[in-house]
Amino acid sequence: MIATVPDRGSLTEHGIDVRGRIYWHPTTSQLYAHALERGDASLAEGGALVVDTGVHTGRSPKDKFIVREPGSEERIWWGDVNAEISEQSFERLREKVRAELGKGDVYIVDAFAGADPAHRIAVRVVTGSPWHALFAKTLFIDPSPDDLEQMSIDALVLHAPSVSAEPEEDGTRSGTFVILHPSLAEVVIGGTYYAGEIKKSVFTLLNDRLPLEGVFPMHCSANRGEDGSVAIFFGLSGTGKTTLSADPDRQLIGDDEHGWSDDGVFNFEGGCYAKVIRLSPKAEPEIYATTRAFGTVLENVVVDDLGVLDLDDDSKTENTRAAYKLEQIANALPAKRAGHPSSVFFLTADAYGILPPIARLSRDQALYWFLSGFTAKLAGTEIGVKEPQPTFSACFGAPFLPQAPSVYARLLGERLDRHGATVWLVSTGWTGGPYGEGHRMPIAATRVLLHAALSGELAGVEYRNDPVFGFDVPVAVPGVQASLLNPRLTWADPTAYDEKARELADMFRENFKRFEDVSRGVAASGPCV
Repeated sequence: MIATVPDRGSLTEHGIDVRGRIYWHPTTSQLYAHALERGDASLAEGGALVVDTGVHTGRSPKDKFIVREPGSEERIWWGDVNAEISEQSFERLREKVRAELGKGDVYIVDAFAGADPAHRIAVRVVTGSPWHALFAKTLFIDPSPDDLEQMSIDALVLHAPSVSAEPEEDGTRSGTFVILHPSLAEVVIGGTYYAGEIKKSVFTLLNDRLPLEGVFPMHCSANRGEDGSVAIFFGLSGTGKTTLSADPDRQLIGDDEHGWSDDGVFNFEGGCYAKVIRLSPKAEPEIYATTRAFGTVLENVVVDDLGVLDLDDDSKTENTRAAYKLEQIANALPAKRAGHPSSVFFLTADAYGILPPIARLSRDQALYWFLSGFTAKLAGTEIGVKEPQPTFSACFGAPFLPQAPSVYARLLGERLDRHGATVWLVSTGWTGGPYGEGHRMPIAATRVLLHAALSGELAGVEYRNDPVFGFDVPVAVPGVQASLLNPRLTWADPTAYDEKARELADMFRENFKRFEDVSRGVAASGPCV
């Protein structure tokens, strides 16, 4: 426990001696004014705040560390995903961040992560940047006035992007660092202005905490139909979690991070963080409207001297982003909570052009594909990614998993067994050939297929069994071109498709060798070469 009651005038309990002014629970207008006055942002037509994150226009996963300490080291999944750092290095970098925060004005945002009161944590973000404070205020859940006065802080984020590490002295890879101390529930961030590191560090903390409470944390979006049916959409950045869950015919629960408890699904966040590059006002009208709204923070979006936005301009990055309150989506579910899902969708941006736009998975196939987490990293989401790169990201979110993937797969399997949800694989990637030859799956077709799955229409159609991957694929669906459902027919050279399919199947089998503790049924549910 870091603090009992918020102290508006002091940060001494966090070891910070502030020389400037402390702005506790600042308003959106106040943060706008300060960011504009400091020259850290510009104002776009419609009211959005536009900022530039500099060199870091995406996450820096190789600069993310977890402190190796006695309280958590036995459960952490150490390796490439979770690089270790010593407690001494953590203390040294935390002191550098504290010293920087003490030099000037400081903004404190106290909020909740988790819409379920039984499983939420109270987060305090301390930063010297007004627009980063606005980001935190937007992405986390606003406490009520009573909660704000009485809340006990469970997790602390100390954010000083201007502070750089000294790799040889501090044990880092570069000047950038995002460090989580699991037992203290503290995060220190420096060397990067990319705001997504704030939200993902808290997500990583929840991914460690919640399994200990029997709650399944998920990198997914979620929505609810008029009949109360709940759907969740797993997927990495750029696969369509935000776009496909923002369905005007369904209520949006959230677009990125959720928990699945004994009572159902609940959002971790109070806002959304959507990619907006080449956003279409016709295909994605509600998300598009947020880019013209007061309170939205736009990262690395090009804006001219008149304040006019150009969402098609990728000169800064492909990973342009909008942070906005969930309530800006007209059909958002105010409670940010709903019942147990009846439909689970795995979204993948298949850069090979092999996978069909939708396929039905058995229970064991679902766990195989969940552990595999196949997709393509899209341009800009991580440093150095310039074009789609086929990748396997366990549980569709390996960068955010403190514990081994088997922990999360077990939680998914238990819930599928208990609640009987149907699991679907949906490719939003390429068709007609691989990246560079084919084209992206038409979003209109994807929406038709999702509606058919959610309505139960797909329960009564004819299926074919894919000879390589073993899942069931609808033969025909009204409103969707039949050839699109059989990717082999969309390729100019079917033989080339067969060769690439075998290549992809081999990649799956090679990747899955690292999962030795799965059941025989799950291990046998992969592709046949």
